[in-house]
Amino acid sequence: MTKPLLFTPLRLREITLRNRVVVAPMHQYSAVKGFATDWHLMNAGRYAAGGAGLVFLESTKVDRRGCGTVGDLGIWDDAFVPQLARIADFLHQCGAAAGIQLAHAGRKARSQRPWEGGRPLERAEAEAAGIEDWDAWEPVAPSALPAHDGAPLPHELTRAEIHATAEAWGKAAARAHAAGFDAVEIHAAHGFLIHEFLSPLANQRSDEYGGSEANRMRFALEVCECVRSTWPPGYPLFLRLSAEDDAGWGPEQSVALARLVKPMGVDVIDCSSGGMLATPPASALKPAYGYQVPYAEKIRKEARIMTMAVGLIVHAEQAECILQEGKADLVALAREMLYNPNWAMDAAQKLGCDAEFSLVPPPYRYWLARRAATLPELRPSTFGEAAAK
Repeated sequence: MTKPLLFTPLRLREITLRNRVVVAPMHQYSAVKGFATDWHLMNAGRYAAGGAGLVFLESTKVDRRGCGTVGDLGIWDDAFVPQLARIADFLHQCGAAAGIQLAHAGRKARSQRPWEGGRPLERAEAEAAGIEDWDAWEPVAPSALPAHDGAPLPHELTRAEIHATAEAWGKAAARAHAAGFDAVEIHAAHGFLIHEFLSPLANQRSDEYGGSEANRMRFALEVCECVRSTWPPGYPLFLRLSAEDDAGWGPEQSVALARLVKPMGVDVIDCSSGGMLATPPASALKPAYGYQVPYAEKIRKEARIMTMAVGLIVHAEQAECILQEGKADLVALAREMLYNPNWAMDAAQKLGCDAEFSLVPPPYRYWLARRAATLPELRPSTFGEAAAK
């Protein structure tokens, strides 16, 4: 039997992934003053132990002002490196590559956690949660325009601040390398700072960073340049885009940007959508399986760059089909991984390519392989209910 493409190793520069199953970055909002906790170690570690090839740590902020909530992870200071290194090291112990997403919330900063309501945070709430630098935690944006009705008016970044913020991404990438990560993803999607610069809705500047499409791309290009200058040449760089935001930035613009960043050293475009408006894009109102895959397919074909598909990828056969049909080079799962952290191991079993359970660490491998050999007729719970005897 031919080995499924999903479980064929993939080389990205000097890093080889054991398979093409990626855990997408997912906000946990569980940091303490920017520092990673045991929750982050457990959360990321279980995906690596479950067989994923590459596990991305959630949106990690390159600037104090870029924190969306009191629970955002930080990497704007060297003090954050040891805790992040602990996570990267554990992912490696489990056989996975370790990725980290670098981000800045822009005008979406200083908000409640989603399960607390998600509205703009009040000073008293922040101070009750231990925040001591409220005034320094200022939402910023390309233009002094709120994210939505009722949101705070952000500070419009000056040219000098724009340059400093791009450089903060580069410094953060250097810290990510010091912490032992194998891949970095620049978050330029979901209505956060870089996406705000790309957007004709959020960016109404009249200088070289606003107006034309080329000008609105300038900040994204500067961030890519700064990151690539400090991120080792042998390590892959991802860029996440909202390939369609229903607010003036769409697939054609995403293709154009992908063509520009490829020669700058971006290796993979992570194709998401939405985040600029209070409502999701039309395609996401009632999403179907793989609803964002067409963006990955289009950018891969037209920009001739590797892409990663994400968005309601749930089943093993579905993921394999995306790769076999050349629609993407990697598949990323998010909420389905929350539901089943062992998704990669489970998918390999369903596709019939890992009878020895080699994807998982020895404490799992031994017992699972022994059970499978002893009871070959047994159907694991994820395969559906066994026929009554």
